[in-house]
Parts: sequence; structure tokens; C-alpha cells
Amino acid sequence: MSSTASTASMTGKVAFITGGGTGIGAAVAEQFVAAGGRVVLMGRRLAQLEAVAARLGGLAVSGDAASTVDVQRALAAAREKFGRIDVLVANAGGHGVGDALSTDDASWALSTRLNLDTAFVCARELLPELIERRGNIVVLSSLAGHFAGPGVIGYVTMKHALIGLVRSLARDYGKQGVRVNAVCPGWVRTEMADEQMQVLIDKYRLPGADAAYDLVTRDVPMGRPASPEDVANAVLFLASPLAAMVTGSSLMVDGGASAVDLPTIAFAHDA
Repeated sequence: MSSTASTASMTGKVAFITGGGTGIGAAVAEQFVAAGGRVVLMGRRLAQLEAVAARLGGLAVSGDAASTVDVQRALAAAREKFGRIDVLVANAGGHGVGDALSTDDASWALSTRLNLDTAFVCARELLPELIERRGNIVVLSSLAGHFAGPGVIGYVTMKHALIGLVRSLARDYGKQGVRVNAVCPGWVRTEMADEQMQVLIDKYRLPGADAAYDLVTRDVPMGRPASPEDVANAVLFLASPLAAMVTGSSLMVDGGASAVDLPTIAFAHDA
């Protein structure tokens, strides 16, 4: 048997998770603690962060993950409490709604800050410690990091950019022992996705969110959206010793959506 650890144990490891108060971020925190790790949660909504942290014995720190000053303050608090950081989970993100003609400079800048700057600033500030500890980074990109949805140019562009960030970091710091990977979810049942489902509910006069999720996953092989726990399992795998030889990769957690050939979808439906 290989000497490499054969479990997803995170015993003794500390994960710094942005956007950790709800949805995928909270689920990732729960999985890390269940695997024996400890967590530091950073975000802009302190009450939600504190609720998760209290349940898991973690640390909540409010702040903007795209702000160098805020991130440095959060990392200092993390080190004071736990003495180390081994994993960065760059989960913070946000919308980038609109096509090019309807996206002004402010909207573009906000999409950049929420989705790309948050990951870059946190990675840059943590890299010296991750190099020292041979730690790793998991970035939450999206199915939109590989394909384009309609009318979301900011979101699509920044999620694509995150894949480039992951590959560049993996290339530059792999020989120093740092692994960097992306998780690319499709539809996930979260508060943010629920808001998007409301658009479909209104447009097609659907009875509720379940019907809307059924509609958006109709042509997805698994036929359902992911749960936050589904995505958290993938993050835990990439951060664990099980993925010791995986870096610079994009793990699709999309129920098979990216395997579907769009031009042939018409053959699967009744006229």
C-alpha cells in the first residue's frame, strides 16, 4: 500500500473559508470539521458567520475578502486562535448579471471584485504560509467557468478568470508544495440560486422553486441540482491527502451537464 494517506482526514488542519456563512461555504466548513479539521470563516455578514462558527467551534471574522487590509486582519485573528492555516477555500463570490451593452463600469468592477479579486487577494496573502506548510487552495469557480450562460457576462468572465488563476498558481507554486484546484458546480440549491429560480417562476408561471429547478436540470444527466453538501464533498476531496497528486485541475460538480452536446438536445424531447 502507498504511504500516502488513504482518507480525507483533515485532523490537525485549519481551513480559511471565505463566504462561509451560508450555502456552499457553510457546508464546506461542516465537512472540514467532520473530517477532524478546524475552520476560520470570513465574510461580510457577521451574524451568519458567527452562527456557523459557534456550531462548529470555529472562528468568524467579518470583512471584505477583496480587501488586503481586511484579509490580513482576518489571517492574524486566525493565527492567534489556531496558530496555523493549511487550506484556503476561496468561496466568496457574487452576481455579474447583464449582457455587455447593459453592463456599466461600476457593475463590471463589482463583478470583478466579488468573484476574482476575493480569490486573488486571499491567495496572495496566504501563499507564504501555504508554502511553509505545503498547504493547498481550492477555488470555487462554476460551470460558467467553462461555458457561457445568457446575459451574465460579468459572472461568466470572472469564473473563467478563476480557472486561469488556479492554473497560474498551480504552475508557479507546485514545486514549493502548494496544490491549487477549482471546483466548478452547476446548479446548486442555495439562497442565491433560489433568487434566480424566482425569475423562471415568474416567467413561466411555475408553482414554485421545485418546478424551476426541475426545468433548469431537465437536460442534466443526473436530473437534479446539487446540494451544498455535494459540492463540499468535492472541496474536501481536493483539500485532502486523497488528492495529493491533483493540482491545476477543474473538478466539475454539475450532475453531468458539461457532458451534454447542446446541438443534440432536440432529439431527446418530444415535438
